Amino acid sequence: MDRYISTKIITLGSTAFRQPLAKSHCRFIHGYNLYAKFWFEAKSLDENGWVVDFGALKKLTKQLQNQFDHTTIISRNDPLLNEFLELNEAGGIDLRIMDSGVGIEKFAKYCYDQAEYYIKMLTEGRCWVFQVEVFEHDTNS
Repeated sequence: MDRYISTKIITLGSTAFRQPLAKSHCRFIHGYNLYAKFWFEAKSLDENGWVVDFGALKKLTKQLQNQFDHTTIISRNDPLLNEFLELNEAGGIDLRIMDSGVGIEKFAKYCYDQAEYYIKMLTEGRCWVFQVEVFEHDTNS
């Protein structure tokens, strides 16, 4: 059986978040310039001989950057949710609220879900995402 794999790195952007249950300094708002690496797989190549046309990923990139770039992301169960909502309303932050929580693991799941839907639609099911890795920096992913 043929198996073809390609990868793409997408810059997500500068994102601020906090993990309120952490016992460390991660309970405070902090941020990183996040990027994600996507692994695409297919059993057959397209008419160009590609797993996926990277040029066709611009809409996905824009969608992911809208979620992450220059935003503050908090969990829906953050005890300071109302304060974050007020700060967003006052124009101090561009708030995103995630139901599943925050952190690079949750961000990777979000990116996977968005990309999997997008890629399957783009390739009419010929290609799929089998792995996503989100990086805070060179040593944390």
